[in-house]
Amino acid sequence: MSHFKDYLITSIGALIVAIGICFFLIPADLATGGITGLAMIINNLFPVISIGQVLLVLNIILFIVGFITIGKAFGAKTIYASFLLSGIIYLFDTFIKIEQPLVDDLFVNLIVGILIQGIGLGIVFNQDASTGGTDIIAKVLNKYFNLEIGKALLMADFVVVSLAAYSFGIELAIYAFLGIIMNGLIIDTAIEGFNLKVSVSIISKETDAIQKFIVDKLERGATIYTAKGAYTMRDKEIVTSVMDKKEFIKLKTYIKQLDPDAFVMISNVREVLGEGFYR
Repeated sequence: MSHFKDYLITSIGALIVAIGICFFLIPADLATGGITGLAMIINNLFPVISIGQVLLVLNIILFIVGFITIGKAFGAKTIYASFLLSGIIYLFDTFIKIEQPLVDDLFVNLIVGILIQGIGLGIVFNQDASTGGTDIIAKVLNKYFNLEIGKALLMADFVVVSLAAYSFGIELAIYAFLGIIMNGLIIDTAIEGFNLKVSVSIISKETDAIQKFIVDKLERGATIYTAKGAYTMRDKEIVTSVMDKKEFIKLKTYIKQLDPDAFVMISNVREVLGEGFYR
């Protein structure tokens, strides 16, 4: 059941990516890097070949190159997501192709398209998958030229944007280069939002009950510290735990009913590794 949920969420992410590309970026000729941008350039030079068809062929070639040069480092989810994205774009391109941008302002198309695409990619990446494409090129460059993945990915996308300058003009290429930078920021922000956890520290006279609620009801671990209050100079117990926001809302409601005078400190945690979270 969990595998089905993972693939369903990955599918939703791929659909969102396709919407951003097909409804905003492609109609505005904004080839913002990646093999999607390269497919747009090829389609512009050879209109008889659809973008979806080009994506399908390029993904097959890149996966063959990846398996030969890197090995079996590509999971089933990545293969699934990359070909699903190609298929969805092909369907959009065939049945509901948009010839003109939805809005006339090029910058609005860039912002909205990159925002939608970035959120979709963030969902896909958060499921331990990717949409293939220039990610594979970046891994090959990383393996044989010791380049960092981020720099290698930027290099691959920069080549695509440079080709876009030849196909669509320098103005669109500048917008596309801006799109590459924005895309990376939006993806990182989206992933961070999905992984955001809450660290809670609680000082209360009902320490045992709160600790029991965290362990039994929320099924989270907790740590209890002994500290001395600077004002009263009395020993107190501090319960600390890390949980997601939904669990924290339940805990906050429980503490409010149990001990309205409890002292609760909350801080956001960008990433948690370990048992019960990510390994």
